[in-house]
Order: sequence, then structure tokens, then C-alpha cells
Amino acid sequence: MTTVGTENPPQEYPDIVGARPTNPLAANFKPFIPASVQLPELTWPHLITGTLLGMVFGASSLYLVLKVGLTVSASIPVAVISITIFRLVSKFGFRDANILQNNIVQTAGSAGESIAFGLGVTMPAILILGFDLEIARVMLVAVLGGLLGILMMIPLRRALIVAEHGILKYPEGTACAEVLKAAASKESLAVADKTHTTANAQIVNEEAASGGKVIFSGFGIGFLYQAAMGAFRMWKDTPTKIFGAPFKGGSISATIEPALLGVGYIIGPRIASIMCAGGVLSYLVLIPAIKFFGEHATMPIAPGTIPISEMGPDDIRGAYILYIGAGAVAAGGIISLFRSIPTIWGGLKGGLADLRGHHGPREHAPRTDRDLSMRVVIIGCLAIIAVIMAVPQMHLRGNLLGASLIVVFGFLFVTVSSRLTGEIGSSSNPISGMTVATLLLTCLVFLIIGWTTPNYFVTALSIGGIVCIAASNGGTTSQDLKTGFLVGSTPKFQQIAILFGALASALTLGFVLLFLNNAYTVYVPMTTPELRAPASEMGRPEKVRGLQGLSDQNTYRAWQRTDPEGGPAQRYLVNNEGVPVYLVDPGINGTHKVRPDGSTVTKFDAPKATLMSYIIKGILSRKLPWALVLLGAMIAIVLEMSGIPSLAFAVGVYLPLASSSPIFIGGMVRLLVDRYLRVKFRHGNLSEAELTAEGDKSPGVLLASGYIAGGAITGIVIAAKELVGPLAAMGQRIEEWQMAHNPFLNGPSADLLALLPFAVLCALLYLVGRDVLLVARARAR
Repeated sequence: MTTVGTENPPQEYPDIVGARPTNPLAANFKPFIPASVQLPELTWPHLITGTLLGMVFGASSLYLVLKVGLTVSASIPVAVISITIFRLVSKFGFRDANILQNNIVQTAGSAGESIAFGLGVTMPAILILGFDLEIARVMLVAVLGGLLGILMMIPLRRALIVAEHGILKYPEGTACAEVLKAAASKESLAVADKTHTTANAQIVNEEAASGGKVIFSGFGIGFLYQAAMGAFRMWKDTPTKIFGAPFKGGSISATIEPALLGVGYIIGPRIASIMCAGGVLSYLVLIPAIKFFGEHATMPIAPGTIPISEMGPDDIRGAYILYIGAGAVAAGGIISLFRSIPTIWGGLKGGLADLRGHHGPREHAPRTDRDLSMRVVIIGCLAIIAVIMAVPQMHLRGNLLGASLIVVFGFLFVTVSSRLTGEIGSSSNPISGMTVATLLLTCLVFLIIGWTTPNYFVTALSIGGIVCIAASNGGTTSQDLKTGFLVGSTPKFQQIAILFGALASALTLGFVLLFLNNAYTVYVPMTTPELRAPASEMGRPEKVRGLQGLSDQNTYRAWQRTDPEGGPAQRYLVNNEGVPVYLVDPGINGTHKVRPDGSTVTKFDAPKATLMSYIIKGILSRKLPWALVLLGAMIAIVLEMSGIPSLAFAVGVYLPLASSSPIFIGGMVRLLVDRYLRVKFRHGNLSEAELTAEGDKSPGVLLASGYIAGGAITGIVIAAKELVGPLAAMGQRIEEWQMAHNPFLNGPSADLLALLPFAVLCALLYLVGRDVLLVARARAR
């Protein structure tokens, strides 16, 4: 059973967790598959399966990080799916996958999630800063960051994974190894080291197969639910209640998506409650207070553009609360960084000491100790530097300082991330804090040497993006290598698999990011003829996309405009005379949620990307509505003084209450399941850490993972539909019919009726978590 060390509690708002004396645990360790045994390992069907699963889980993770700023580890779900797929295939006469092949699948499949986190945390900030989200730039950052993280982890493997065995726990990697060993094929069991085999092999195999059934069931339920709600509009997706006098401006709402419910279940009741409390502060305290004090003002109060008396809750949030929330997130992130400095510093010292104590590969090393050659690492790193300095998209052409910062920060934080992942797990690994530190140091260097023009905003963000992805991928790679070390894989083959998976995910997730942004972009007609775009600032020709493009086939020019007063950057489509025709409101971090024809769109709030953009803009341009930003920072400080983790609360302040409330509900379902487990194991004398571990490996977590993947993938498919004019028009006709005839979507009771299918979703999650539904036969006995 995997346990959680109480001396290293989960991070307050997780992102995703001379010669050294001989370590007797490492010296005496025997892997599940001995080094002398040769089994098929790096085979095309399993490499391709893992890569495809990595792209699926990467896309769902990207959707999630844009929604709420976090991702869910993919290794165990991918391992369970791999076991299930190849065991099913074996029933039709094909060969079952052995344990090493299943490990290759999960290794390649885990790369997508780490790439998605780095992309979702940094790249949307380009939009917020007022630049185009170019596919070439996004793909370069993803590829370079992913490769840098993996390459720099190769020379650290022996030092961190082998020599520190028994000292660095790598909890997620160890748990994944246990899943693989529990469901090992007959071929694997026949050659396994006998100290690892179990008399209950049949039982654990049945439970592993049941785990696959649970994940696939969750995926199917999430997919069908999201399709019924989002594509066919069978019920309202965001039930809302707006209060009147004497509580004008107050409102409650919930975006009842399966992905958000699953996130709440996995992160647990504490973080889910703190996060939702931030939304309660915004929507039930700050917005009503602004409405109360500002309702009688006859003129707009900056940075708002219309009088508060004419604003609804969402208008007040867009004009004022976003800045307060961003200030709280920035302060919470910086406080979290300072709190992590001792841990990061200890990880850095330990990692560098490990590397100095490493003497390189031995002659004729056994199969389980063969890495990719150091020549690959050196040539790869030099090639990365050359590409960074050569391509125009990074704004670093011939810039040795910028390229050097990437290499230095990359090596520093990959080393830190790998060691911290081993000590405290991926869920406690402060990747966001390392990215904040990178941006702060980079921007301060740029400020000192005078690089403060808008182009250098993109340069700083590119450096932060590559380092964030490298650190995230370094931690994921180390967990995978730990899994391989325990089951007896060949490190060289694992490194090839994760390079393959990372490259494929990096090349595809950039398109997913642009899809999600373009699908929900709103073109707002302009009525300000006095505004003109300078001829020198008019960009490339561009047409209106999606549903609005059906009624306007004209070609315009793009114009990026940064408000000199420090307001949000704006992008326009202008005619040949430079007169703005449309304000282009992006799908990521945009504020216009209704098209001119009245149809609604979904926006992605990207809370951590907003944090990155504010750090860059605040240091390099010093143009922000500082009064509101500082109010948010003071909220974070008050929380820290009260002993409450500020970052999770601050993200809740920034996000709509509609996003954090279903996460809270998922956390409450987990609380009920955990109470059941506490009663179930009351005679087992389990510690709090062991009870937490029991909850983390319950079927409810697997079903929640399926909810996340199924719901998020459906959301991406629906977004892609919006970019195809005829499909978007068909979707609008479906919505118009449902609005006219369906009481679950439109009518006096639509908000209450829409909660019924969501209640069924919650009940299923609770019953599966309690082993009432989808229970394994072995467990039932």
C-alpha cells in the first residue's frame, strides 16, 4: 500500500508531486523482472498506444488547466487502460502485453500531461499581453521545453533513482509500479523474481481489470453527459441564481461539467472548499459591495467603462474583480514560492551533490542500467540552444543571454523538480513557483539592462514557458524512470519512449490550444470611428472565423493595441483605412460571452497564465490598475496571517464561482466516501496517511479520472465544431429548438431541472467510490 508522508503534506494548490556512501537498499534491490531476462519491451504497437493515450490525456489536461489552473496525473490511468486494452486483445488470439510493454505505454502516455500543464500555464499569457498566439511559437516552446526536461534528466537517473532508492520515495512512480506488478501477465510472472510474486495473483489481476472497466465507464459517462449538455443542449450547462434587493449584485452558479466534478473528487475536500470560498468572497461579498457603493455613481469608475448601476455581476467581475483576483493569485504565488525556497534549495544542493558523485556508466552495464549516451544529451542541448537563437518566433535571434538563461534555469529547475518529486511527490512539486521565480529573475535582468519594450514581454514569457515545461517534464520523467527501476525496465527504452511521447504531444497540443481559443472567440462590432490603427501597426490579412464568418466573408487586417493607461490589451480587425470593424475577444481570458446574434460561448479563465502575464507586465511596463491589484495582494496576506493557504483561495477569487462550485461538490462527494472508508477500516488501526492512501486508490478516483478525460475530450470536440461554419450553424439551430421546447434548458424551472442529471452524476461517483457499483469480483468476495 502506498502511503503519504505527513511530514510532506500536499501542496496548498497542487499543479499536478566526494563519492556518496553505498546505499544498502539500492545495493540489495532486485527488480520485478531481473536484468538477465530479455522480454519484448520497446515495440511499435505499445509505443504508439502510449503516444495516442498521452495525446488524449494531454488534451484533457490542457482543457483543465485553462479552466481551473491544474492538471491530474495520467500515469496510473494510462497504465490501467493499457493493461485492459491488451488483455482484451489477447482474448482474440493476440499476444498479451508483458509488464515491460505496459510500462512503455504509461511512460509515453504520461508525457502529454506535463507538456499540457506547461503550455496552459504560460502560453495563454501571450494573448493577455496583447500578442497573437502563433502556432509556430507555441509548438517551439512545447518541443524545446519537453526535450530539455527529458535530456537533462538522463544524467541524473543513476544519482536520483538508483543511488537514492529507499531515500527518495517517488510516491506516484512507486504506486504505478504496484499497479503494473499487480496485473502482470502470465509471461511476466513466469520470469519474475520470486520475491515479488504473490499468492493472490488471480485476485489482483481481477481488481486491475475492474480498474480498467471503471475508467472506461467514467470516460463513457463523461463523454455522453458532456455531449448531451454541450452539443445537443439537453439541459442548461450553468444554472444561475442572481439575487435582487437588498442583496443586489450577489449571485450563485455552477458549471455542471463532469471534468470539474472529477477534479474536486481527486483534489479532496480541503482544497476544494478553500478554492470555492474564494469564489464566495468574489460573488457574495465583493461584487455586492461594489454594487452597493457604486450604484449611485453617474460616471464610469476606472478601469470600468460603464457606470456600475448598469453592470451585472459578470460586468463587475470583468471590470474590477479580475484585477483583485489576479493580485491575490500573484501574491499567493510569490508567498508560495518563498515558502518553498528552503525545499527548492535543499533539492538543488542534493541534486548537484548527486550529480558530482556520479561516475558515469560502467563497462558492460546490465540491461536495467543502460541509459541513452551522454553524446545524445550534449548534442541535444546544443541543438536546443542553436534553435532558440536562430528562430524568429522566440524573439531571441542571436541573443546569447536569453538562450543562456533558458539553459541555466532549465538545468536548475529540472534538478530541483526531479528531486522534489522523489521527496514529496508530484502533487506537492511547486512547478508554478519555479516558473514565477524564473519570470521574476528574467524580468529583473531585462529591467536592469533596459529590455522593456513589448517584444521582450514575449521573450520573457518564452523563457518561462520552456523552463516550466522542462521542470514539469523532468518531474514526470523521474516518476516514470522510478516505475521502470522497480519493474525492471531498460532505462534507454523508457527515455526513447518519453522523448517520442513528448514530441508527439508537443506538436499536437499547440493546435488544441489554438482550437480552444479560436472556437470561442467573439467578434464584437465596433462603433468608434474616431479610433484609427497606424499603418505601421496593421498586421496580416485575416477573416472572421467560425459561426460569425458565415455572415461576413470580408478580409481585414489585424491590429494589436495596448492601452497606454495600463488596461487590458486589445486586438481589432480593421479595414484598409485602419478603422476598427471588430474587437476580437479571445476564447482564453476573454470577457464577451455572447455573440451579436445572442448565442452564448464558453470562455477559459486561465488563472495561472494571468498570473504570469501580470508579473511580466507589472515589472517591465509598470502599467497596471495597482489599487485593485494591491487589494487582492492584501487578501492573500490576510489569509496567510490567518493560517489559511492563500494560493488556492486566490485562484477561487479569480475564477468564476461557476467553475469552483462543482469542484467543491466533487470534494464533498469525496468527503462522504472517505467517511465511509474510515468506518470500513475502523478496526485496522490505520493512520491518517494510510486512510488517505486508501481513498486515493479507491475506484472513485479512477471513475473521476474517466469523468475528466471524457468530459474534457468532448469539450474539445465541441470547440472544434464551432470552427466549422455549417456545424456551428447546425448547433445554433439545435439550441434554438431546445430553447423553444425544452424546459430543462429554458423556462422558469430550468436552473433547478438542470441539476437533476448532475445529481445522477454525483450519485454514480459516490456509489462507485463506496464499492457499490462496478466492483471487482475479487473485492466483492
